[in-house]
Amino acid sequence: MARDGMGVAAALASSTLGGTSVVATRFLMGALDPATLGVFRFGIGCALLLPTVALLRAPWPPRRDWPAVALLGLLFFAAFPFLFNAALAHTTAARGALALSTQPLLTLAAGAALGVERLTPRKAAGVLLAMAGVALALGTGLAGAPPGAWRGDLLMVGATACAAFYNVWSRPFVRRSSPLAFSALGMAAGTAGLAVLALAAGPATPPALDPAGWAAVLYLGVVGGALTFFLWVFALGRTTPTRVAISVAVNPIVAALLGLLTLGEPLGWPLLAGLATVSAGIALAATDGRRAARSPAAAPGSARLP
Repeated sequence: MARDGMGVAAALASSTLGGTSVVATRFLMGALDPATLGVFRFGIGCALLLPTVALLRAPWPPRRDWPAVALLGLLFFAAFPFLFNAALAHTTAARGALALSTQPLLTLAAGAALGVERLTPRKAAGVLLAMAGVALALGTGLAGAPPGAWRGDLLMVGATACAAFYNVWSRPFVRRSSPLAFSALGMAAGTAGLAVLALAAGPATPPALDPAGWAAVLYLGVVGGALTFFLWVFALGRTTPTRVAISVAVNPIVAALLGLLTLGEPLGWPLLAGLATVSAGIALAATDGRRAARSPAAAPGSARLP
């Protein structure tokens, strides 16, 4: 249980930092396109992680796992951030983070569909309650949202689906290597994928950012890239995918508060009620976590890429 507790604590820390990254990303979306922003974020993160792996002599994934690790990296460090960044060009930080909070629900569904975790009636009730909270927060008070915010909400749900499948598929590979090396290898693959997308959109030109913009880029690379995603992978190696994903409940709370303080975004009662309902649903779905810890998801090699 100590190992499981370390995983939950790491996931909570990752999700808290992720909430701050939502606001930093929203701040930069007027100056950088989604792919270029992802290249900066994970390029900096990768530049920090790779030397750390060498310095600490952390074990790399077995060579037979490298193709799967690279594909998972493209899923989590290319597709996920591209959709994530594109979403925040259309919606607010709080709404984006709230849509992202459906990740535990999608992780439960993916785990059940792939036979990794059992979707019990209690979990199903939690899913329904949390989804009701999302509908309440995103379907009410739309007058305070930017035009076309629904596009950003849908893009964020797509990003969340990428993260959900990553949660389910990655755990056995993490346990056969080290979280640090697994993160670095996946982040390198994802950065390469984002670079291809950025170059396809047009010739590379230095972004015109003021000091505050560069500070936000550096923050996203160091904290939002290297630290946040290392903690997430560390957690996946120590507890179940659902328990890790449930920690995302703290993400919209942090993002909403920071969005209010730094970006002047509205924080009305529908959003607050939605946050509370989502948190209640996730808590209900998490109550049988001990049984999940003994499920096939805990066995190395139980989840494979198709």
